[in-house]
Amino acid sequence: MKKRLPPLNWLRSFEASARHLNFTQAAHELNLTQAAISQQVKGLESQLGTSLFKRLPRGLALTDAGLAYMPAVHEAIGRLAAATDELFGKGQSRQLSVRVNLVFFTTWLAPRLSRFYEQYPDIKIRFTSNIWLDEKNKDTDLDIRYGHGVWPGLKSDRLTWDELFPVCSPELLEASEEPISIDLLAENTLLHVIGYEEGWGYWLNQTGAYYSDPSDGIQFDTLISALEMAVLGQGIALGRTSLVADMIASGKLVAPFEERIETSEAFFLTSSTHQYLHPSAEIFSQWILQESQAQFYPEQ
Repeated sequence: MKKRLPPLNWLRSFEASARHLNFTQAAHELNLTQAAISQQVKGLESQLGTSLFKRLPRGLALTDAGLAYMPAVHEAIGRLAAATDELFGKGQSRQLSVRVNLVFFTTWLAPRLSRFYEQYPDIKIRFTSNIWLDEKNKDTDLDIRYGHGVWPGLKSDRLTWDELFPVCSPELLEASEEPISIDLLAENTLLHVIGYEEGWGYWLNQTGAYYSDPSDGIQFDTLISALEMAVLGQGIALGRTSLVADMIASGKLVAPFEERIETSEAFFLTSSTHQYLHPSAEIFSQWILQESQAQFYPEQ
């Protein structure tokens, strides 16, 4: 015999409480009292015949039953809210929020955006930089990050598969009187970027190249700054294939050495595992993943 479907307000109270693991915060989100939330969750547990939460001295924890039930309830409520918004609200005009790594936006995403707007002219997007990422500020639909692709509470899809190699201005090579060799590094300024695990020390170790002090040089908090300095002939930066391909094709930068190292870090498109993805975000996600596939696996 099938169980009767619980009241929607009970399910909403459970879903909010499960996300926050706190009845008070759930009450604040749903504009209810803490007592009302607690009572509705107890009603749901009674109807289901099982406990969904472990009541701890300092907060809540989901039971095995609660963990199993949460994804289905979360998805159902999200889809119902989105359908209501699309059909009866202002869902079509809702602005999509995308937080993006600055160098990725400037060198990879911006040149491709015209193709997105040609296909989806009615989708409005607000881009913000994640140069100083505040984990507490999650007011965004999608986030493009650099790293190994594992962040708590986030689903991630890889966008780039890069090789790491030095790049510099062609004028810098023309100014060198000696044949191009690893000594070029000692003769020029190394341009470092804070926050990248695979920096100059990594490249030198992987290629077996000798350099007296790989920490020498100038440090920047964004790769776009280091690349711009390289374009101006102010030093040598480490380029990543997806970010410098156009600069090399246009002649702004050259790669003086053949040695290239495959990166384990990459750019990832991420979204919250606990937040319903708006239809516009779904469309943008599919589009950017197709663009990535076209660059790195064009024959597939």
